[in-house]
Amino acid sequence: MTRTPDDFFTRRCLIAALAALTAAPAWAASPKVVTLLGDSITAGLGLPAAQALPAQLQAELDRRGKGVKVRGAGVSGDTTADGLRRLDFSVKKDTAVAVVALGGNDLLQGLEPAAVRANLEKIVRKLQARKITVVLAGVRAPETLGGDYAREFNAVMAAAGRMKGVIYLPNLLEGVSGKRALNQRDGIHPNAAGAKVIARRLAPLVVKALAVHR
Repeated sequence: MTRTPDDFFTRRCLIAALAALTAAPAWAASPKVVTLLGDSITAGLGLPAAQALPAQLQAELDRRGKGVKVRGAGVSGDTTADGLRRLDFSVKKDTAVAVVALGGNDLLQGLEPAAVRANLEKIVRKLQARKITVVLAGVRAPETLGGDYAREFNAVMAAAGRMKGVIYLPNLLEGVSGKRALNQRDGIHPNAAGAKVIARRLAPLVVKALAVHR
């Protein structure tokens, strides 16, 4: 049977189409989403978006070649109870990893540690029920705040961090808190350099969470 030029053209088109389909998963798959559920620290209060923690974490993960999308879901002033109330709205369905960075405002307001633990545990369970891997970024109360309260607060934070499947960072602000060069004028919120320090410490835990996510 004699092949015509049209036959060869059709065959080449089929081969090209099959090659495109084979290669598609490498570029067409949507990137995994990492959502930062938190308060003013994750919202980047006082900073332009390009210098805030979500953007800094995105840059760190990009440098590690992870190809993920970081989504900020921080609201200034939020407590653990506030985060729990807006969880379903703020953490979208496409989230693979959620970084929960709440508790700072509970601490500043002197809220009951047992309630903080209950809220965090509910947040973790709700996220895990949605097959989202959780990184819990804790807050550490200084002893100068009041010995008994500080010890109790730190204990409930650590207890939440020991929940099954949780990847725990004991103190989100470690290495930043109390350092004038890394904070804004209020002495509470990180500046761009401080946000970069936090992102560098947080990134390895997010990478670990991405690796175990199913």
